[in-house]
Amino acid sequence: MTRPRPPQTPPATFLAGLLAAALAAPLAWAEPPPPRTSAGDLDAERALVDALMAKMTLAEKLGQLNQPPGVGNNTGPAAMAGSEDQVRQGQIGSWLGTQGAALTCRLQKIAVEESRLGIPLLFAYDVIHGMRTVFPVPLGEASSFDPDAAREAARIAAVEATAHGVHWTYAPMVDVARDPRWGRIVEGAGEDPYLNAAFAAAKVRGFQGDDLAAPDTMLATAKHFVAYGAAQGGRDYDVADISERSLHEVYLPPFKAAVDAGVQSIMASFNEVGGIPMHAHGPLIQGLLRGQWRWDGLLVSDYTGVMELMPHGIAADREAAGAAGLRAGVDVDMVSAIYLKDLPAAVEAGRVPLAEVDASVRRVLNAKFRLGLFDDPYRYCKDAGRQEAMTLTAEHRAAARRIAQKSMVLLENEGAVLPLSKSVGTLAVIGPLADEPWAMLGNWVGIGRPADAVTPLKALRASLGDGMRLLVAKGSDIDGDDTAGFDEAVRAARQADAVVMFLGEHPEMSAEANNRTSLDLPGVQEQLALAVAATGKPVVAVLLNGRPLSTGALQGKVPAILEAWFPGVEGGNAIVDVLFGDVAPSGKLPVTVPRNVGQVPIYHARRNTGRPPSKDDKYTSKYLDVDWTPLYPFGHGLSYTTFDHGKPQLASASVSAAEPRQRVRVRVTNTGKRAGTEVVQLYLRDDVASVTRPVRELRGFRRVELQPGESREVEFELGFEDMALYDARMRRVVEPGTFTVFTGGSSLATQSATFEVVAQ
Repeated sequence: MTRPRPPQTPPATFLAGLLAAALAAPLAWAEPPPPRTSAGDLDAERALVDALMAKMTLAEKLGQLNQPPGVGNNTGPAAMAGSEDQVRQGQIGSWLGTQGAALTCRLQKIAVEESRLGIPLLFAYDVIHGMRTVFPVPLGEASSFDPDAAREAARIAAVEATAHGVHWTYAPMVDVARDPRWGRIVEGAGEDPYLNAAFAAAKVRGFQGDDLAAPDTMLATAKHFVAYGAAQGGRDYDVADISERSLHEVYLPPFKAAVDAGVQSIMASFNEVGGIPMHAHGPLIQGLLRGQWRWDGLLVSDYTGVMELMPHGIAADREAAGAAGLRAGVDVDMVSAIYLKDLPAAVEAGRVPLAEVDASVRRVLNAKFRLGLFDDPYRYCKDAGRQEAMTLTAEHRAAARRIAQKSMVLLENEGAVLPLSKSVGTLAVIGPLADEPWAMLGNWVGIGRPADAVTPLKALRASLGDGMRLLVAKGSDIDGDDTAGFDEAVRAARQADAVVMFLGEHPEMSAEANNRTSLDLPGVQEQLALAVAATGKPVVAVLLNGRPLSTGALQGKVPAILEAWFPGVEGGNAIVDVLFGDVAPSGKLPVTVPRNVGQVPIYHARRNTGRPPSKDDKYTSKYLDVDWTPLYPFGHGLSYTTFDHGKPQLASASVSAAEPRQRVRVRVTNTGKRAGTEVVQLYLRDDVASVTRPVRELRGFRRVELQPGESREVEFELGFEDMALYDARMRRVVEPGTFTVFTGGSSLATQSATFEVVAQ
């Protein structure tokens, strides 16, 4: 139940005046609440940290804030790796990109037994959607609309990563992304704040477990704080030029959900907000995150993020950049080594207060205490057998297969081409991604190996055996303009009873720094698909990609289209399970698919404007050359059966603004002949408010499994946070007036009901 709250004071603004105040003096906040873990006693934590800090030299303190790159990291510009001698001297507090039980134990032994104070190291690694057992990329995972599945995947990833000596992962990414040109859209849960928040909380709990001091849990990191997904032009690292209202309504809620779930680490983003780079954004880090939200975890820079305050143009030299980052509350300097090398003289001269150093050092030591590293610094690496025994197990692979099945979205299925019959005599398998292991794994694959991945072609050969003849033709490369393979592909299609095409992107076309100005299928793949479809055979296109693709040219030509994303190590098996009906598709789009890139940005929670689009009126918000509607809406996804959504039933015709609670019930029925799972979605609109509101916002979803003819009643509860808005003074309030509830199987849900919020 969501408890009602009175109007709140305006959120911390990022205007220049507040920044000036933040830079004027060190910030002090009320005592933070205890950590949301069972990692240990808070008094014991303080006593240990106080005792250590009393013994530490300035150089040792700054060493705790230094994170050099380590083995296996290749995510940014080269920088000098920390040496073992630096560990002995206490100049390294954590190490990036370093894993392996033997290696981490050896380095930890140096830190604990050969340095003056014996402070253990933290080992960080990018465990984004699996360590060795690779799950669907996060955008695909979000298509499941199943946070419990995301929690399970994160739990398995933590078990494997900790067995390899890793303490700290830089996941989950909780950036709301509404521009599919941006390569990193693949790493998050898409365009919706509510969906992102649900997955953020689930993944934090999966990585950190129920007891952070357990040897199979790790620090989770909510990233990138904040508005990184709003980069102009879809260009990674670019400016996020957004309003304060958008910041608080769209981009901050997933971070608040992660904080409420107990996340112990947050990463600053590369972008600026309101003219202030996030690595120097005291008002948002110290003011909002640590002050208003009372979060007491560890804030880490992104790769060389502190150093980049210089090209941002707010720091003249390395010392100034380090001073700005530390003052803003960035505790750990990843790779730049500015805190270690450039701040000692500044602290000794009084240009940087020692209190700011101490505050960050305390948070680093707190994190190590909460992981139990002071009790047993070797807890993650001392059992060498655990690394092999807990990695890529049969149980982990089975979970990866189940979650991949849930992640797939059936976009089109004209004529019920899918599911394919297992009695098909000859199947043509066409396309450049039919047997490409990397197209299963995707981006940021931990220590995943191509040899581990089951490709669709491999899965077809293994599961269908000799009873089906397979004709394989590549047809074209992923990109480029070579059409020489078209003839072979068309010949194979003509000889076949059915055709499955595997099209999409190479993983290197999405993720960090991989932005595109086109959302079309790369190269000549679209022409290949149309040439094959022209044979008149039943054709299925399976899309493997890290962003939504504008495949409108295939509509009406290719009867069945399955969005599989980059589905993970068991992706090929999961695809075959869905294609042949062993599993019915149940995924829903976590992001709107535009008709072409010119529609971007396009998302479901838009505002109407004074002239909403109308076919009957030229002078409304639309285009001359393409319809304003999306190719596929947010929440869209078909099944092998059909569902009927009844009209939503409300518990009350009116609720009080003092205690705004409303129960919504909706009956959903499987009206087809096959079992299936529907994602029932609830959207809410504040019909008339003091500030403009979205046409509808996602405020609930449920996965419901139904047998043919079966009905079930699904219940949602709406509370303060669902009905609240930021008013003109940026106070969080629920205003009197009518609200409309929409329920159905996508953001275009038409079943609705209206209730009223009445004044106190």
